This record gives sequence, structure tokens and C-alpha cells, in this order.
Amino acid sequence: MKIDDIEAFVTVVRCQSISAAAQVLELTQPAVTRRIQNFEEALGVVLLDRNTKPPRPTAMGKLVYERCLQVMREVEGLRHLVTSDAQPSGSLRLGVVQMVGDIALLDALPELQLEFPDLSVQVSTGWSSALLDRLKDGELDAAIALFPPGRNYPEEWVVRPLGQVPLRVVARKDDFPKRAYRLADCADRGWILNPDGCGFRATLHRMLTAQGLAMRTNLEIFGAELQLGLVAGGMGLGLMAEPLLERSAWRDQLRALPLGDFKPTLDLVMLHPKLIGKLQRPLQRLADAIEPAFAVVSPMQVKTGT
Repeated sequence: MKIDDIEAFVTVVRCQSISAAAQVLELTQPAVTRRIQNFEEALGVVLLDRNTKPPRPTAMGKLVYERCLQVMREVEGLRHLVTSDAQPSGSLRLGVVQMVGDIALLDALPELQLEFPDLSVQVSTGWSSALLDRLKDGELDAAIALFPPGRNYPEEWVVRPLGQVPLRVVARKDDFPKRAYRLADCADRGWILNPDGCGFRATLHRMLTAQGLAMRTNLEIFGAELQLGLVAGGMGLGLMAEPLLERSAWRDQLRALPLGDFKPTLDLVMLHPKLIGKLQRPLQRLADAIEPAFAVVSPMQVKTGT
């Protein structure tokens, strides 16, 4: 079997289209089809169900696809190994949670471009779990995401901690005047949250469920500033990362509630395969630029206990 045939199969499954895969590989459709046929003949199995449109992997094809991803990672790692001292060029496919984009990328990306002018950085945002899946599938070179402390990661990945991110329950400034509260004291006010898939929301849901409390959602809406503006207008409670809260234009109209039984913190980490070759230096530089934004205890964090 040939690496080119394996690459063709992986690309077709990933693109869910032979024509799209042909464009990615810069081949004709018949050439892509022939490579997949060669691969099937080498293995002695049918990998694609051609009775469906688009063609989908068979049960065995799905298992082979997972192994092929490992093969392609090793091949790419080998290529990177022999070019690791070269000036970084080509593309860096980076996935980040939106919070990182809002806080750190505006400064970090221009610095990266200045130091590595031949490198094209392609950035996409998403939930942490989705970024993890895309990294596993080889669609990203690296991801910066938030996860609960103590999470286990695949051994073949490098995990660089970038900081710990406290989450704060926030309310309109004068709605909760006491010095201390418990989650049950305020939960029935209702919440303004991201839609399902958000790690912040999942963290809140777990704690409410553990305490036998219902999660009443007043609004499901994207955008930290929009959510905080609605909280400042008295539409409900919010759950926000401390760094976003500190930078918000609504900060003076909000109060981070001091809750004795709910003080969640998430780990911000950069993840990438161990064999990353010439992308090692740009990723190191990017991490160095992002880390300071999440390493400082903010004034608002200090105020919540007063």
C-alpha cells in the first residue's frame, strides 16, 4: 500500500466528497477514485459504501480510517522532523475558544506574523470539546481550550498550561447586596447563557444538578458582552470568565457574587501533537504571548470577597 492512497482515502472521508477531495489533493476525480481502489485492493476489503451519496465509510472503513489518521500523523511528523530547523512556512491551523480570541489574539497574532512572515495562521473558534475532536481528526495543528482541572489527555499530545480561569456568577450590581450567598439563594433568578455545548454552561449544570436545583434559562445567546449587558439590565444571572468580566464595558454595573459553594475554575491549555516540527517555535511564541493575559489576578476578583 502507498501513502498517497492512504491520504486519498482519509481526504475523501474527511471531505465527505470525492470531488471535494480531488480539489484538496489537486487531482482529478478519477485519480482519487483509483487511489482508493488501490488501497482497497491492497487491504482486501471494501472501505467505502458506494450506494450512498456521498459515499460513506463501511463499518471496516471507519476502523481503517482511524488507523490511517495515525499513519498520516506519523508521516507528517517524519516530514517535520527533517525540516524542524527550517524557517516556519506554510500554514498553522489553530483552534481557540472564543474567550482567547476576545482577550489575547488581537495582540498575539500580529506579533507572530512579524516574527514568522512566511507562516499563514488560520484561526477558527469553537467549543473546547469540538476543538478537541478536530485536533484528533487532524483538522487542526493545535488547539487552545478550557477543561476542568485534572483532565487526562492523550499521551501523544503536548499539553502546555496557559493559566487557570475562574468563573464568576454575575448579577446586576444592586440586586444582591449581602456579603455572601450560596448558589441556591440566587439560582431561581434564571440564567443568561451560551447554548448547549458551552463548557461554562456544563459546569453550572453539573453543580445545580448535584444540589438538586433546576437550571432555569432565561436567554440562550452568544457573545460575552451581549450577555453581560443583559445581566446589567436585570434580565437574569450570568456565568462569565473572570478575564472577560474584568474587561467588560458593563463592569461597573455588575457584581460578581461571592458564592461560598460555587467557585469553579477551568484550566486553559494549548494542545498539539508531539511531532510538530517547524511549527514548534511559532506555537511556543504564541503560547508565550497568550499566557500573561491569564496569569494575573484581576481587581474584580479581589473585590468579590469584600
